[in-house]
Amino acid sequence: MMTTGLQIALLGGAVFGLGVALLVWRLMPADPDVVDVVRRYSPEAAKERSAVRQEVVAPGTVEKLGIWAIRRFPASVWGRSPTKELALLRVPVHRHYGTKVVYALVGLVIPPVLSYYFTLIELPVPVVVPAAGSLVLAAFLFLAPDLNVRSDAKKARGDFSRALGVYTDLVALERLSGAGSRQAMESAAEVGDNWVFRRIGEELQRSRWSGLAPWDSLQNLSEELGLPELNDLADVMRMSGEGSQVYDNLRARSTALRSAMLNTERATANAASERINMPMSLLGVVFMIILITPALLRVMAGV
Repeated sequence: MMTTGLQIALLGGAVFGLGVALLVWRLMPADPDVVDVVRRYSPEAAKERSAVRQEVVAPGTVEKLGIWAIRRFPASVWGRSPTKELALLRVPVHRHYGTKVVYALVGLVIPPVLSYYFTLIELPVPVVVPAAGSLVLAAFLFLAPDLNVRSDAKKARGDFSRALGVYTDLVALERLSGAGSRQAMESAAEVGDNWVFRRIGEELQRSRWSGLAPWDSLQNLSEELGLPELNDLADVMRMSGEGSQVYDNLRARSTALRSAMLNTERATANAASERINMPMSLLGVVFMIILITPALLRVMAGV
């Protein structure tokens, strides 16, 4: 397919118009979003900025691209970011944004490359197809990291609930042996070596140095990560700080966690069984048709 002068002129005009539009958009006075401004000055945003400063010691290409995108684009461009999920997985926000930008750029490049390949093998594709395909694929891949993060965070929350039941039992045993509330929580966190126990132990150590009560620290961690089970444990331990007997409450809480996990596993197993029953039923119908077909053919031949 030969490129005509009209097509070149149209392409040049489109590129020039896009450049002018981007320049005007960049020079227009900013109209800040009030919600975004308040969020930037909130303690959560300050924690995110400190995490960026701590994480970016020798940033790679993706991290640098994410930092550049955060500084250049308003919050409305990113939509609803999975902040709690990223905090649970300990993925820096700038790295997540950099991944989204890289995925979008890949989505923009793939359709034109495929169109060029088809042109080389003499199967020309209209210009509208790669242009529309680039936009659609870029939008889809831009949202793909959010879906991946939410999926990974869902699995991480399940692991957290399982480990939290064990941690609650350990705290109950420490309290039964006469340990104080803080000592019981810190000693129980030192027993396990997985990421849940380490995360709780780090938060308890941070509360010790900041002078915050350990149950208040766990409650803040629960709100930050979206873990209501941890908030329940913090409420029970707050009662222990007031001198209440909490051993039975802790054991009841751990039993409730295990019952909830068991019910979830049963629901998952039942859903898998239902998915298996449908193809098995279809296979039975096919088998019955195979058995009945010869007899029907003989009857129809006799008639």
